[in-house]
Amino acid sequence: MTQSIWRFAHLALAVSISVFLFIVASTGIILAGASITEKVPYAHAESFQHLSLSEMLPKISTHFLEVNEVKVSPKYWVTVKGLNENGDETEVFVHPKTGEIVGAPEKESQFIQDVTTLHRSLFLHETGRFIMGVNAFLLILITVTGIILVVKRQKGILRFFTKIQKENWATYYHVRWSRYFLFPILIIAITATFLSLIRFKAFGADRIPTNQIDFVASKATLDMDAFPSFKKIHLSEVQKIEFPFTDDIEECFTVKLHDRELKINQFDGRVLSEVKYPKTVLLETLSLDLHTGRTSIVWALVLGISSLVILFFMYSGFAITLKRKKVKIHNPFTPSEGEILILVGSENGSTFEFAQAVHQQLLNLGEKSFLMVMNRFQDFPKAHTMLVFTSTYGLGDAPSNANHFEALIQKYPFSHPVKTTVIGFGSQNYPDFCGYAVKVQAILERESWSHKMIDLHTINDKSITEFLRWVTQWNISTGIPLSTSMAQYRSTSSKRQEFKVIDKKIVVGEQTTFKITLQPLKKLEFQSGDLFTVFPKNDTTERLYSIGKVSGNVQLVVKLHEKGVGSSYLYQLEIGSVIKAKVLKNNIFHLPNKPVLGIANGTGIAPFLGMLHEKSAQMEGLYAGFRHRTALVDDFEKQAKVVISNQKLKSLNIVFSREGERLYVTDLILRDIEKIKVFLANGGVMMICGSLAMLQDVETLLIAHCGATTWQNYKDKGQFLSDCY
Repeated sequence: MTQSIWRFAHLALAVSISVFLFIVASTGIILAGASITEKVPYAHAESFQHLSLSEMLPKISTHFLEVNEVKVSPKYWVTVKGLNENGDETEVFVHPKTGEIVGAPEKESQFIQDVTTLHRSLFLHETGRFIMGVNAFLLILITVTGIILVVKRQKGILRFFTKIQKENWATYYHVRWSRYFLFPILIIAITATFLSLIRFKAFGADRIPTNQIDFVASKATLDMDAFPSFKKIHLSEVQKIEFPFTDDIEECFTVKLHDRELKINQFDGRVLSEVKYPKTVLLETLSLDLHTGRTSIVWALVLGISSLVILFFMYSGFAITLKRKKVKIHNPFTPSEGEILILVGSENGSTFEFAQAVHQQLLNLGEKSFLMVMNRFQDFPKAHTMLVFTSTYGLGDAPSNANHFEALIQKYPFSHPVKTTVIGFGSQNYPDFCGYAVKVQAILERESWSHKMIDLHTINDKSITEFLRWVTQWNISTGIPLSTSMAQYRSTSSKRQEFKVIDKKIVVGEQTTFKITLQPLKKLEFQSGDLFTVFPKNDTTERLYSIGKVSGNVQLVVKLHEKGVGSSYLYQLEIGSVIKAKVLKNNIFHLPNKPVLGIANGTGIAPFLGMLHEKSAQMEGLYAGFRHRTALVDDFEKQAKVVISNQKLKSLNIVFSREGERLYVTDLILRDIEKIKVFLANGGVMMICGSLAMLQDVETLLIAHCGATTWQNYKDKGQFLSDCY
């Protein structure tokens, strides 16, 4: 059976009994707690388990006018029913060594009685017991399929408890706690099923046989402490002792042990009958002990925790499933039209987040990108580039949605050259780090049509920094500019909230850029440098814009493109309009508490306009490049001069590429390169926001003048922060 079948069975069973499972687990926690906190009549009861009946019973008898019954609980608490010294009927706890009365059993509260009834029968009597019995059996199947899935994941039963790969928290803890609690849960399920079968007499009605007894008068009468049989029986063996009602010869002691029942002569202690319990009775007792935790506080605690873990498994299991199911793929092109193919192998959906981010950017850039899981690979007649994003399942195996990829590659070979790149996701804590990605690379290298564009690139623990290194190689190799902003590749799972448009500058003449200010209608924590995410089509299609925080509002600077979905959406908004959007934290582009040198072109000026209003601003200088001088640029310059007078900004340098001297930002950097080198050497931070082309030009220039090693050291120390698109 394949892994997917086991997973489907596991999920289907869990869904089918989820309501009952919730009831059973919740009530199980309460009942386990009741067992643990049950009042102890005397301390160290377990120390009396080796006390013989010949030592205990005579001392008990001296404190009662008449004894009818003695019970020994699984925790060795002794209860006596009979007549006290005043002749009143009583039921009390007694000390097994002295026979003294130490208290009275407390009546079980109505709440616990109701919880017990709900746990056993849902208040539906025999019908409810049958339903719970069936669900207990289904829990066995769920647990068994869970164990099989863990064994398959760990590559064998002998590796069951070896270290597991840390993925998203739901998957990680679902698997980790499974290894420790599936077996206690299996015990709970098996014992519950067996007790239900006993309840419905599945093993027969008369389970305890009886012996014919020949009652013969005793030759001598002995005191209880001299009974040979009582001397051999210890407290730990006893469940209940029924005393004779009269002095008739046919009246005797009935001693019910854990494995047999004895009839003992009341005069001389002879064993008149010994009946061993059938295996079903012994298993029933064992099942009760294991299912209720009545014999051990420690085991009761294990049962309580296991019940709590069942609730967690329900939550984490459904969370894992929803994460897999919520991946929505938007492909505006058909396979016959797709030119850039993105294949994804992902066990829990996290790899999809990176692939989706790349896919969306390619579509925004006008590329004919097509995204799909690896198991759906087919013929793509126009594809010229193939990207494979894949994680690894277990120890080097394919994820469940990629296990047919090798066969499909053979079935649908390309008839023309295709550039390929493989990006592997995994954890370096395991020896098979990105093991399946390595296999995919080997598979592609065997194909004559495959031409490796970028070497196999591996990502440890979903590191965005490591992923951006692949992005940089992609940008250099293809010339198709993907964003190097970390925030672009972070999950945007936060809820959308409402923002009101309070100001907007319109486009005039050759000006193609506008400024729009939005007010959050609810309290919102954000900073300049965070990203504003809008959904122009009111679906999962999103556009991100760098935020400048001014007076608590979101200020965006947007270039209006003729066919731009996001920019057109924002530009058509009227003052007073309310939209739903998200703010995505972009911690790596927040203003540091250090001297900063800002570099921006075009709309990249937005976050710096907000940062200049921050109290901690220490900007050494700001280099900004635009195409033309416009009213919007004049407004920026005016704001900057105010900040300069407040000593938050030391210098402002603006250049225009389409008028005047026709200079670029890189010309300013080259002019001041010696000052910049000193600034960086003294620990200053350079922040750059704008186009990817500018970023690449600036980096090339700085590497040439600082040296590749020195420049990399600055980046490693966090002295170069970028947010470019």
